Amino acid sequence: MSETETTIQMPDPTRLVVSNSPHIREGQSINKIMFTVVLAMLPACLAGIWFFGMAALNVLLLCTVSCVVIEEGWNKLMKRASTWKDGSAILTGILLGMNLNAGVPWWVCILGGILAIILGKQLFGGLGYNPFNPALVARVGLLIGLPEIMTTWNSTRAMGADVITTATPLGMAPGASEVKDMLIGNTGGCLGETSAVALLIGGAILIAFKLIKWQVPLAFIGSVFVITGIAHWINPSVYHSPVAHVLSGGLLLGAFFMATDMVTSPMTKKGAIIFGLGCGIMTSLIRLWGSYPEGVSFSILFMNALTPLIDRVTINKPFGFESPAKEEME
Repeated sequence: MSETETTIQMPDPTRLVVSNSPHIREGQSINKIMFTVVLAMLPACLAGIWFFGMAALNVLLLCTVSCVVIEEGWNKLMKRASTWKDGSAILTGILLGMNLNAGVPWWVCILGGILAIILGKQLFGGLGYNPFNPALVARVGLLIGLPEIMTTWNSTRAMGADVITTATPLGMAPGASEVKDMLIGNTGGCLGETSAVALLIGGAILIAFKLIKWQVPLAFIGSVFVITGIAHWINPSVYHSPVAHVLSGGLLLGAFFMATDMVTSPMTKKGAIIFGLGCGIMTSLIRLWGSYPEGVSFSILFMNALTPLIDRVTINKPFGFESPAKEEME
């Protein structure tokens, strides 16, 4: 090659125009996104209050207020600007409440708020830096530290009894719960494990506003349906039907509202599918052969840890990128 072909020519600085990058902006803001998700949560929240009464409202309010107060207290302690108006602490509090049962003591809600805000969020640098979903960090922490409280459930008002210890339909014998009850929400369990219809409405709102990647819940729910369906087909007397697995437990809440968290889930569509499949496979394995009947929280947290790797593997090539020829690499 000639010298002119190998010399790097720098542009004439007098002809360069300095301006903002040509990024496409949607006009979305953090608080707008957060409060839209809160709006999508309202049908499930109202269903929980309807079936469990004022105890459910108390749990939701206490969790939400605790998360906001703890976040503001941490900001003052660290001499940071106030952040409660962005809605992230409010959403975390609601999700935490939906992961608890209506009969938990008041101090459990506060302890959950501490785990969610400080351990799950602020210690990593705050919103946008947390590798794990804060509400799920709190749920799993409470489950490990307080297993008896976290697995003792209030029954719905229509069921009559005050408390049941066998928990959700996942903890009962196959066929013990009717599909109709799981659809409308007349089942024991956490506040977010009741009305499948209300959760589906909320999920539809999130998809309609394009706040989540639909590939995550589709891959998550679909893989659970297929795997548990095969297990049920092989031995229906031991394993629940796939419909029961989809409608019961925290699958719908996790698939639509927690696995789709913008911060802790993959950025690409391919990554979203891999993420959802991983959640579904792990959830199915825990439910079918684990000692704990529910596996949604553990599976999402595990896949949260793999999100950076998934992004790295599935990241799209830059526009105009061409792989170097083999001869040039040599």
